[in-house]
Amino acid sequence: MARVERQQLADRLSALPDDAWAQPTLCAGWAVRDIVGHMIAIGTMSAGRFFSGMAKNGFSFDKFQSQGIKSNTEGKAPAQILAAFTATVDSHHKPPGPATTVLGEVLVHGEDIFRPQDRRYLVHPADHVVTVAEFYKRNGFPLKVKQRIAGVTLRMTDADWSYGSGPEASGPGISILMAMVGRKIALGELQGEGVSILNGRS
Repeated sequence: MARVERQQLADRLSALPDDAWAQPTLCAGWAVRDIVGHMIAIGTMSAGRFFSGMAKNGFSFDKFQSQGIKSNTEGKAPAQILAAFTATVDSHHKPPGPATTVLGEVLVHGEDIFRPQDRRYLVHPADHVVTVAEFYKRNGFPLKVKQRIAGVTLRMTDADWSYGSGPEASGPGISILMAMVGRKIALGELQGEGVSILNGRS
């Protein structure tokens, strides 16, 4: 699944003009090139590199992430960054933790890149979206999904998936998933009384 999502994202990124790589994304403070640099770091990571990198950055996860982005993007043209990301398409490297983390990162960050640019031509197979939603639904840290969706029933209208209890928020699976991780831009694509509850949470 991660390979399919990475290949799709690489193909879409290859169509972007160079100036688009400096455009903002849904991740505050990160431009397109920063997100891609972050995903290169994930696709080239190992447990050893993760723990040594954390130690070198004083066990600050934010500093560690920033260092990874910098090392993969600083002084590099978009074509170079894209080539490095494309080289991770078949990679099995990852930070410590479940493999589904990689799928979630690629799927969500692809949306983070293209939604602000109104280039909504990323198409995610339903089983990819459902797999990540199942993985995220009980996440308390660092994504805070559990707290964000408490007391709301989430229902995908294009897949056989629902979760939770309380007022419903329904819509396309990718919109449900983006709402789960706090991307409020996706709430406009959902219906139901649960949407206002989600909108009131960070």
